[in-house]
Amino acid sequence: MSEAESPRAAYFSMEIALEAAIPTYSGGLGMLAGDTLRSASDLAVPMVAVTLLYRRGYFHQRLDERGQQTEEPTEWRVEDWLEPLAARAEVEIAGRSVRLGVWRYVVKGAGGASVPVYLLDADLPENDPADRALTAELYGGDAQHRLAQEIILGIGGLRMLRSLGHDGIGIFHMNEGHAALSMLALLEEFEAAAAPGKESDSEILLGLLRPRCVFTTHTPVPAGHDRFPADLVDRLLGPAWRKRLALCGQKDSLNMTQLAIAGSAFVNGVALKHGEVSRAMFPGVDVRSITNGVHAATWASAPFQRVFDRWAPGWRLDNSALRNVIGASLEEIWTAHLECKQALVDFLSERGHKGFDRDALTLVWARRATGYKRPQLFFESLDRLKSMTRYIGPLQIIFAGKAHPRDDEGKALIRSIHEIAGQLKGKVPVAYVENYDMAVARKLVAGADVWVNTPRPPMEASGTSGMKAAMNGVPSLSVLDGWWIEGHIEGGTGWAVGEYVADAENPENDRKVAHALYEKLAKVVLPCYFKDRDEFIAIMRRTVAFTGSFFNTHRMVEEYLLNAYRLQGGWKPREG
Repeated sequence: MSEAESPRAAYFSMEIALEAAIPTYSGGLGMLAGDTLRSASDLAVPMVAVTLLYRRGYFHQRLDERGQQTEEPTEWRVEDWLEPLAARAEVEIAGRSVRLGVWRYVVKGAGGASVPVYLLDADLPENDPADRALTAELYGGDAQHRLAQEIILGIGGLRMLRSLGHDGIGIFHMNEGHAALSMLALLEEFEAAAAPGKESDSEILLGLLRPRCVFTTHTPVPAGHDRFPADLVDRLLGPAWRKRLALCGQKDSLNMTQLAIAGSAFVNGVALKHGEVSRAMFPGVDVRSITNGVHAATWASAPFQRVFDRWAPGWRLDNSALRNVIGASLEEIWTAHLECKQALVDFLSERGHKGFDRDALTLVWARRATGYKRPQLFFESLDRLKSMTRYIGPLQIIFAGKAHPRDDEGKALIRSIHEIAGQLKGKVPVAYVENYDMAVARKLVAGADVWVNTPRPPMEASGTSGMKAAMNGVPSLSVLDGWWIEGHIEGGTGWAVGEYVADAENPENDRKVAHALYEKLAKVVLPCYFKDRDEFIAIMRRTVAFTGSFFNTHRMVEEYLLNAYRLQGGWKPREG
């Protein structure tokens, strides 16, 4: 967006990954939001974004020698990265007036356009001390704290946009249900502007609301959607909002996803399978699918960017040009990869993980540490792992990922991996890299030989880490779920682990998937890497050309423009 052009869309997200040094994100949702805005700026989409300012971030993960996780606040100097603005807004929370300040970060695009991101800040001297802490950290506190944050994001976010002079916005895009209360703030505006006698006409109000709202859901299981009891909602929002909630079907408890669905004309999941799962979860709702992507220029390493510049000129603005990388020589693909892999080995050494070798097949598993992601599948048979290394070629495994502070199962998984790493010492090097963030992710997605993903279907809505790896020619070895159902070409862009089985809670299925993982490693992946290196490199080349050219946020944003924004009544095409 140029300085002279007013925004036509507003993107609300509870977390956004803007820079590695700005800890306003926890994982995939924030990474996706950041990549979306980077592509929007590259494509000169006239939009703005709204999120919260987290002065203590999510948390900094510390792991001791046994893998015990402890959490520390992530302190950072806000003024080093963000610009304070004079605008102010107010929200009512539990009968108190909470004043909000705002900071701006500008996402600059490759073509010269930009997208401003507004970060809301409750840490103002005039606020009650308890209210000042509402924007202190991401996903901290109890249900009351979470609802207060969502009031700030949704209602406070819309009011702040108005305070900043953004009155011509036609599309309000909610990235997950956290921002659904923005629709109540829109209803408040419509009521204030209504002619006498029309303010209670629900059909008119919903007719004004829905064409302006787009909702993207990322959660494939009912337990993952924010719900708040009626008494808490009444206490924090107050009785004035009850009528507007009822208008959107929220008469008793508040379900943020159902609220967002009720007020949006366009609802989408983040992969074809996720759209199907969501339609089953919300019968009668027309849930479309727009498959996620990643920002190519952010995740492609410097060595691969040089390859892209030679074979796909203009790829930063037109990611589809990456298909032309199919013409690159195997030698230049491998040379770029070895540079990335050596950088990863050096990085591991600096972090205290010794004994990793550039010549060994390097498997990487990196994502949030929680039960349904199943990292333990690697260790179903330690004897077989050691046998693969002994008879086929050296193998090494790298893990990374934070467990939520209240996820005891996730923390236990990290401890278990550390324990097994000790048992495999001297046979199969295993490292668990602490504090998985944007900077660590860049090292891992570029330096891996194979990217591994082992979720229980259908709990992976999309996943994007494998797409980031693909931008560096790294093929995936993954369970068929999320985006990989669409991106998988067996032996072309990677390999599937087993068949698609939607049986998320069956431990027996876990054992079958572990067996399938071992079979594919022992009989296909390792032999290809060590005995048919040219074919392995050809798979890397196809991974960039096929996966990288499609699973990117440039394509994704263009799909939102075509299928969501421009079909809504609030979006006006660019003149000329």
